[in-house]
Amino acid sequence: MRLPREAPAWLRRAGEKRIEFGADYNPEQWPREVWAEDVRAMREAGVTIVSLGIFSWARLEPAEGRYDFGWLDEIIDLLHANGILVDLATPTASPPPWLTTKHPEILPVDREGRTVWPGARQHWRPTSPVFREHALRLVRALANRYANHPAVAAWHVNNELGCHNAHDYSDDAAVAFRRWLRRRYATLDDLNAAWGTDFWSQRYTDADQILPPRYANGPVNPTQQLDFKRFSSDALKEYYLAERRILREITPDVPVTTNFMVAGDINDMNYPDWASEVDFVANDHYTRPGPQSRDELSFSANLCGNLAGGRPWFLMEHSTSAVNWQPVNPAKLPGELARDSLTHVAHGADGVCFFQWRQSRAGAEKYHSAMLPHAGTSSAIFRAVTDLGARLRSLSGVAGLRRTPSQVAVVVDYESWWAAEQDSHPTDRLRYRQEALDWYTALLDAGIRSDVVPVHTDLSGYRVVVAPILHLVPDALRQRLTDYVAAGGHLVTTYFSGIVDENDHAWLGGYPGALRDLLGIRVEEFAPLLDGETVTLTNGATGTLWSEWLEVTDPAVKILAGYAGGGGPAVTRREVGAGSAAYVSTRLGPQGLAAILDDLLTPAGVGSELPPELRGKVELAIRGDVRFLINRTPHPVGLSALPGAPAKVPGRGVVVLQ
Repeated sequence: MRLPREAPAWLRRAGEKRIEFGADYNPEQWPREVWAEDVRAMREAGVTIVSLGIFSWARLEPAEGRYDFGWLDEIIDLLHANGILVDLATPTASPPPWLTTKHPEILPVDREGRTVWPGARQHWRPTSPVFREHALRLVRALANRYANHPAVAAWHVNNELGCHNAHDYSDDAAVAFRRWLRRRYATLDDLNAAWGTDFWSQRYTDADQILPPRYANGPVNPTQQLDFKRFSSDALKEYYLAERRILREITPDVPVTTNFMVAGDINDMNYPDWASEVDFVANDHYTRPGPQSRDELSFSANLCGNLAGGRPWFLMEHSTSAVNWQPVNPAKLPGELARDSLTHVAHGADGVCFFQWRQSRAGAEKYHSAMLPHAGTSSAIFRAVTDLGARLRSLSGVAGLRRTPSQVAVVVDYESWWAAEQDSHPTDRLRYRQEALDWYTALLDAGIRSDVVPVHTDLSGYRVVVAPILHLVPDALRQRLTDYVAAGGHLVTTYFSGIVDENDHAWLGGYPGALRDLLGIRVEEFAPLLDGETVTLTNGATGTLWSEWLEVTDPAVKILAGYAGGGGPAVTRREVGAGSAAYVSTRLGPQGLAAILDDLLTPAGVGSELPPELRGKVELAIRGDVRFLINRTPHPVGLSALPGAPAKVPGRGVVVLQ
């Protein structure tokens, strides 16, 4: 895989290293007299870069083919005069009313055949040739206009591609889906074999018979669903590439990116597949309330750092405080604005930006927090923002440093995520990312630094690889994992792993299918648990969601924990030379996983890099020779055990040891 370029342009400026700091800026929402006030406050806060023009299509092209760049010229010049860089967006995320009125055929269609009407954003089909014609014409005009402007540091393609239009079931999508399938399958017979179309008399005799998996009176063909997810991610990526081609043609020296959404349960875009197509990885992340909220932020930042191949990346959006789109939107607690920001930096971010600079007066996001809130510069948020700007300036030596790999990897596989959560499965309660996050939290609780890595990563440098719910295992991946263990690596996987191949066909011979021989176990039938039902393990841990009747097939397998009451093995480990392959057959959650971690990590020689009194309280992240100590608690934590450290890290605070 071709990795993103070594560093964004602003990191390659002669004699200058810094962590960029800023926000989305929407001056078109405000009268001109506010602009100068904005820039003065930006300078006070230490802002160095803003993303500009993201939702400005209707302003830039008020009628078809008639452009108005005057206001954008003015604001870019004003920013440049004040030393603020511009991450210039192509404003194609939200088509203007004149376009949707004239061409309603660009509007997406949902699974039930309903048109997605204007009124929000991203009301366009990724596969619409009409939309593409209009959008790319605007992109070309914008690139020509600002090709040589010294303020333009990067191109920001569209915005959060797929946030609201990842899956379009329109006729345009049907045509593009068939075209995609022709590239994937050499013949219609190959497609019929891959989709198992002899089930329910679905066999196709002509490609025009194939449709997206629209609403049906029962479960839709699972391989058709899986391929449509693959196609939909590719269609959005293809749209990004169409814009990128124009930008690179006109401005070859300006890096191009688009903002990912590595956060929560968002998985419609296969970001490991996209990462090599951006000149630097950029991400939008928003926390969600819950006991693992802080760990989820760390997990996502960690994954972004590894999507970037360890190179620096850019936090394009997060929030200073409350958001507006959850059922209840609590404000951040004191210290969380800085801690959240610095956690991203700890995992490789060389840019920290927020949505947005000035809190809107009107529109759907007027209650979304910003760097400059409704309360103005005389506010706690603005003071915290200004303090963060100063803190980031003091960390300029961190800019450009790569993430330092750990000894443990937690593997994320988007295709397993897609396939494992499809319908007609043993349970619809399974949540792929939650299981991965539980392992990450358990490792943090034990003081173990781990890397969250895409499945295609070279795993040979890791002593332990945790691959939870690795549901979809093609033969090539099966062989990679077998070779990893044979070479002395220690693999840990879980329930519902190794079950199907790349076509979502079950591996025969018993579960866990492709991994059965490597693990030395066999399962004939799953035993998913009902809501509220639990199982108790012989080590005292409690399992939920899933259990199995597991048979040991290799005498080299050791039973690390069983199901109480004679229920058979629950957690096993098979030694293979200097390596091993372990299996966890139920969901244990972070607390239950803590009871088995020593048995899994000690044989691999993996231990904590933190003193015992800090483990679980403090997260350690390392970039180059710089250590970040991130307080996971609301209380101060003493650091006397660390030479050269201050006396303590404040509650919800971060200490950086350079």
